[in-house]
Amino acid sequence: MIVIDGVDGSGKGVQSRRLLQSLQAQGHAAILTREPGGSPAAEDIRKLLVTGEPEKWDDMTELLLMYAARRAHLRDTVWPALAANQWVISDRYADSSRAFQGIAGNLGLDTVERVHDIAVSEFQPALVLILDLSESIALQRAEDRGGSENRFEKKGAAYHARVRDAFLQIAATDPARYRVIDAAQSRDQVSRAIIDAVNQRFELTLEPTTTGD
Repeated sequence: MIVIDGVDGSGKGVQSRRLLQSLQAQGHAAILTREPGGSPAAEDIRKLLVTGEPEKWDDMTELLLMYAARRAHLRDTVWPALAANQWVISDRYADSSRAFQGIAGNLGLDTVERVHDIAVSEFQPALVLILDLSESIALQRAEDRGGSENRFEKKGAAYHARVRDAFLQIAATDPARYRVIDAAQSRDQVSRAIIDAVNQRFELTLEPTTTGD
């Protein structure tokens, strides 16, 4: 399982689709999924989380909803795909809860880890790619994207600055599992950096693609 994570507006969706195309181009069976969501039940919970006003949920309620969705996602999508020897690429995973609710939301990492251990146990992705981008640029990109899934963006620049710092803090704890990618580069440069990281980690010879935008 490869996770692409980071602040809202950092380009996770485009880069996840491009990585999927690179894997499939070399004959690897792979699926693309996302959080919150990624299974029918988890997508139902996603609608509750990403629409509406910021004060709709407090941080603990957000965390519990996220892990309800995550458990459904793992059970219905991720674990069956891995059991079938498929690559799984996920746009977001558990580090988003650590960053958004744990650190930026002030619940603390210990609280997140306790819920994580109950819902997920010891399962971990093999590689997490953090797309790093200043919160001002990221929020502008997210605003330009439009749509109603903007509840987290409405929390403002100061909150998202804490989210960005949180991802960098998390990545620094395990350099073998995490790679930080400069998302201020062009899309093609970001794709090249992602492919280089994946090739190095898994001893592959993937080539970047410009499809999936």
